[in-house]
Formats: sequence, C-alpha cells, structure tokens
Amino acid sequence: QVQLVESGGGLVQAGGSLRLSCAASGRTFSSLALGWFRQAPGKEREFVAAISRSGPTTYYADSVKGRFTISRDNAKNTVYLQMNSLKPEDTAVYYCAAGRIPTMTGAQYDYWGQGTQVTVSS
Repeated sequence: QVQLVESGGGLVQAGGSLRLSCAASGRTFSSLALGWFRQAPGKEREFVAAISRSGPTTYYADSVKGRFTISRDNAKNTVYLQMNSLKPEDTAVYYCAAGRIPTMTGAQYDYWGQGTQVTVSS
C-alpha cells in the first residue's frame, strides 16, 4: 500500500504561482512513477503531468506545458508540481497519483491522494 498526501493548494491571483507537494509513504518511493491530475467542478478528471521513477522523463498536458514543472525528490519521498503563470482555468482539485509507469491514463495508477484545492482568481 502507498499513502499519498498532497499539500500546497490555495487561492492565488491570475499570473501567480503555487507549488504543490505530495508526500508518499508505505513503499519504496523510487519504485513509483508519479502523476498529477486535476478535476474542475462539473468536469472530468484530466491529466496534468507525470514523471518516471528515476525522474529524468516527464510528460505534460498541452494546456500546462511551459507553465508547470513536475519534479521529485526521492530522498524526501516527495513529488512536486510547480505551477507558474496560473490562469483561472487552472482552478481545480489537484490529485497526486502513483503507479508502475508514468502515463496520462488515470486508470493505470494504483494509488491516489485526497486532493488539494487550487483556486485562481481573475
């Protein structure tokens, strides 16, 4: 079992930045691929970013490419999502997920956090 706990969400003005963190426990962190997803009210959950086990390979949704950066610190068992140039349409609950491969498909992740709210005001 893997437990994931997100933090760092909040209210920010458009153009601002936030850094989300997701702390993992319960399994060797370096064996996990990690992803971030988000779900806005009334919308389906969507892929945001993913990172491979060792960290050199990353993937991004087109909507966040160039603005968001996913990274991981295996010594701290934590994955991060640095979000810059935030837009109102980035408003959503952001979820951390862990699995065997870094994929854009949520169903392929085995573990999920509870989510953290990000609200971007215009």
